Amino acid sequence: MQALRFNQTGDLNYLELVDFPIPTLQEHEVLIEVRAARLNRNDLSNVMGRLPYTTTPRTPGRDYAGIIKQGPPELIGKEVWGTGKENGFIQDGSHAAFMKIHRDAVSIKPKSLSFAQAANCGTPYMTAWHAVEGCQVKEKTKFVVIGANGAVGNAAIELAMSRKADVLALVRQESHLPELQLRGVKAASFSSEPNQGDHLNKTIQQYFPDGPDVIFDTTGHWLSASIDALGTYGKVAVIVAPGNGQVTISVRNLYRNGGSIVGVNSLLYSGKESALIMNQLALDFDAGLMHPPQNIVEHDLVDAKKIYQSLQSGLSGMHVFIPQHG
Repeated sequence: MQALRFNQTGDLNYLELVDFPIPTLQEHEVLIEVRAARLNRNDLSNVMGRLPYTTTPRTPGRDYAGIIKQGPPELIGKEVWGTGKENGFIQDGSHAAFMKIHRDAVSIKPKSLSFAQAANCGTPYMTAWHAVEGCQVKEKTKFVVIGANGAVGNAAIELAMSRKADVLALVRQESHLPELQLRGVKAASFSSEPNQGDHLNKTIQQYFPDGPDVIFDTTGHWLSASIDALGTYGKVAVIVAPGNGQVTISVRNLYRNGGSIVGVNSLLYSGKESALIMNQLALDFDAGLMHPPQNIVEHDLVDAKKIYQSLQSGLSGMHVFIPQHG
């Protein structure tokens, strides 16, 4: 089968597409024919050796959608989707024609999503779910998403709107506004000029004069400004920090407002834990409570190394690999 492999970390030159044996199942495992697999930034970090739990040799790739080909008779032929902290790190992942997972990690794919759309949901939706759940977003919660045009931002909007929260989507480029507004989302752009934190706060205050209940900063650049913009007892959810991870904030502004910071890490969730959450997400997609992700770019798996290199050089957007099956 086609499989992307690396035998050591630290350089994308270690990444190669090879002909590799189809996985052999152990007890309680299923074999999935991968129809689509998302490329995440932490897949790149995985190959580059930035994550301490990676073991080699390894096939990368966390997120997938496909069809069960081997396993319990009642599961064979089922269309599935999924993710998990094991995939691509301590067990072979989804950037291959086939992969195996534990039966407990199986989640049936929503009928309303294509394989590419379903594969694109794993990490973004698990990350967004952690933020939305961790910040107790519910009906009428005033919820701001910074970086709303990204995959995680998009997922957070869909999850929050399915809970009937009052959502404001913030982006840097005005060209992203029409698509958000067509989905019925309040959306605004904010400046990247000097004193940009002040501009961000003024933009938020136009929609939430008393401050929002929750701000989800998907970019990692706005923690300090978000703390200043919060309403009383508000929460800021963060998923990444720029540079070396050291950020200067006003602790005084945080505690005087009764605010809190919620750290979000999708790599805390095993395949089994992810499946339980994705089972509910599948129901919500098929009930029409959430819109499928759009603007996904599909690539043949044979071009995967080139796309990894492009991601390292600044490629943006949502990308999935499509393996060939002989």
